Amino acid sequence: MTASTPLVTSFDVRFCETDALQHVSNTALVAWFEAAREPIFRMFTPTLDLQNWPLILASYKVDFLAQIFYGYPVTVKTFISRLGNSAFDVYQELWQQDKLCSTGVTTMVHFDYQTQRSAPIPKMVKEELQRHFKAVTDK
Repeated sequence: MTASTPLVTSFDVRFCETDALQHVSNTALVAWFEAAREPIFRMFTPTLDLQNWPLILASYKVDFLAQIFYGYPVTVKTFISRLGNSAFDVYQELWQQDKLCSTGVTTMVHFDYQTQRSAPIPKMVKEELQRHFKAVTDK
């Protein structure tokens, strides 16, 4: 697989997302990363129907590379960095003023709540996920 175009989502930094140190609180990034995964959620369930939700979050890791400040928008670039039979990793980069400020990796599992087990990712969804693949090497 070769690198492809990311899914891109932008946010205005809200005043309430800042902390006593006058930069964005680290808790805001997790919420931004989750919101920026919505296009991926829609690949599995286009209407975001919570009664038929097919995913679980297995783990996430966020690396903080630079401070983020109020008054400047942020952009999250979302890729798929690993794609297995039933699980996949979402790799995300958070940018502000052309500077990479944070990265995150979230492991998602296609899940059948009736059987309480992982389930194979449907072929059409897998093909769509592959369009957003980016090879990422560990630090």
